Amino acid sequence: MAQQKKMVEDITSMEEDFSKWYTDIVKKAELMDYSSVKGCMVIEPYGYAIWENIQKDLDARFKKVGVQNVYMPMFIPESLLQREKDHVDGFAPEVAWVTQGGEEKLSERLCVRPTSEVLFCEHYQKVIRSYRDLPKIYNQWCSVVRWEKTTRPFLRSSEFLWQEGHTMHETAEEAQQETLTMLRVYEDFYKNTLAIPAVVGQKTEKEKFAGALATYTIEPMMHNGVALQGGTSHYFGDGFAKSFGITFTGRDNTLQSPFQTSWGVSTRMIGAIIMVHGDDNGLVLPPKIAPIQVVIVPVAQHKEGVLEKAGELYHSLQEKFRIKLDDSENSPGWKFAQYEMQGVPLRLEIGPKDIEKNQCVLVRRDNREKQFVSLDNLEEAIEKALDEIHDALYQRALDNLTSKTFTAKNYDEFLDIAANKPGFIKAMWCGDSACEEKIKEDTGGVKSRCIPFEEEHLSDVCACCGKPAKHMVYWGRQY
Repeated sequence: MAQQKKMVEDITSMEEDFSKWYTDIVKKAELMDYSSVKGCMVIEPYGYAIWENIQKDLDARFKKVGVQNVYMPMFIPESLLQREKDHVDGFAPEVAWVTQGGEEKLSERLCVRPTSEVLFCEHYQKVIRSYRDLPKIYNQWCSVVRWEKTTRPFLRSSEFLWQEGHTMHETAEEAQQETLTMLRVYEDFYKNTLAIPAVVGQKTEKEKFAGALATYTIEPMMHNGVALQGGTSHYFGDGFAKSFGITFTGRDNTLQSPFQTSWGVSTRMIGAIIMVHGDDNGLVLPPKIAPIQVVIVPVAQHKEGVLEKAGELYHSLQEKFRIKLDDSENSPGWKFAQYEMQGVPLRLEIGPKDIEKNQCVLVRRDNREKQFVSLDNLEEAIEKALDEIHDALYQRALDNLTSKTFTAKNYDEFLDIAANKPGFIKAMWCGDSACEEKIKEDTGGVKSRCIPFEEEHLSDVCACCGKPAKHMVYWGRQY
């Protein structure tokens, strides 16, 4: 048990230092390691297994709504990138450039993709000729590079994994519908797979994606009240299409420009899982993306029949669940601490007395509740427990979101909340970006998160300037 105690003590308490707590977990749960390239990380097998489960779930959801996967080049010629000015200006500070290939200096710089709108547009210009070629609903799973000044594992790194959907449509209405369809796919995934509630809505003009006409966002709240932009979906109109000369012959035989969207989520979601569900003993993983859903820990495994029974349970359950049998020589106490650290949703303990009674012990990671379960009903009990863990995690996160969301009707209230109550602030806004800038400056970093789809009428005037209000906005600090 000394090993278990030491392991837990090595994690900084989240109440003491949330940032250090986060770093402790990503390292001690063996999710990642640092590399020799500043701002880049090694995603270790356990961390990558989480990403694979996220990818598998999302990819199935995408395919249900007609998405096809493709792959685009890693490099973008500078001349191609320059064809969409707003887009280029938005990414210019973060772009990494390749200037030499082998022994020779390149005649044109190549950008390492920060995102792939222009690559998709170049391709679409070649393959779209008629309305019969539309829609094009493509997605790619890849990595991108953004030369970040400040990095943090999974949350902000110079290279990260993501998916980026890029679609073309015959009409603006179809494209706008696609934008919202994919946003709802993300929203449902966060709720029903990651057990994470979020505020969902539209970004302000100042905060929208470079080159987009409208950006929609998923904004979950972390345990400490800070927001994390969890995923975005963008409507581009026909601006990119016109810049890249993409046209098609319409149903009325006239030449028209298609309408474009893009949408994406990244390995940042792993950071969200840590910061929404984790505790001072390590990760707490939602069952649907946990690499190990159930770990079997034999107790007194040196005694006759214990390992045999544990192996029997493993083989009977492995088709239904992602399961691990730890028959190593480490003590049960060490194993308990190890799998708590890694956030395994359920621990199954089996020992000599349990075998005599035809039972085992199930221990939940989220609340450490123990349950004695007959081996005759084990599969059903595990399935029920995993569902209950998901629901409990979601409710706990929702309670945190609700309790840390505050309302400000004037600027004094706004500043007081921003200074003393971590979380989201609901406040009315006039629509002027100058008020966003003032709020950010006066509060040391509070920004608009989104205009929710269902706005509340809190007052008639902007909380910042007192002018007539146009929208209710969620505000908050962000990672």
